[in-house]
Amino acid sequence: MLLASDIQVAQNIGFGIIALVMVIGALRVVTSSNVVHAALWLIAVMAGAAAQYLLLSAEFVAVTQVLVYIGAVMVLFLFGVMLTRAKLGKDVDLDNAGAWKIGAPVALLLLGVMGYVLVKGFDDTKIAVSGEGSTVGQNSLLSDKIFSTYALPFWALSFVLLAAVIGAIVLARKD
Repeated sequence: MLLASDIQVAQNIGFGIIALVMVIGALRVVTSSNVVHAALWLIAVMAGAAAQYLLLSAEFVAVTQVLVYIGAVMVLFLFGVMLTRAKLGKDVDLDNAGAWKIGAPVALLLLGVMGYVLVKGFDDTKIAVSGEGSTVGQNSLLSDKIFSTYALPFWALSFVLLAAVIGAIVLARKD
């Protein structure tokens, strides 16, 4: 018989593994000298975010993350890279060694500030797993809210993405 504490330990281990993969992927995105490889590492980071949503029992948000960000935005990004005749392979111009001197301290400062705000903001708040106040299993309510009230903006966004793909194809085609 599994106890609630055993499940929380497994979730914490899963969170740690997924977070480690996401951090490594994010570092590879900014250190890669190949644009296509950077985009593929970004897909790994976004897939990790979807996996984190699954750990939080937010299946609808996880599937939306996969469909919208990995399925649409990253495909659009890769089409843009491929169709605009960008240099493929390693590019020494992508390495800006001087920016590390400014970027690393700013990133550490932001990490510290965000960590402080998260710790102070949530203090000793506990998430309701089941019972009163729980949102577990309410995916249908969320989807009804999004696709009834916000159906028109959702469709408009899909047409904007379609127009961007068509525009990239028109710009990249050979005359």
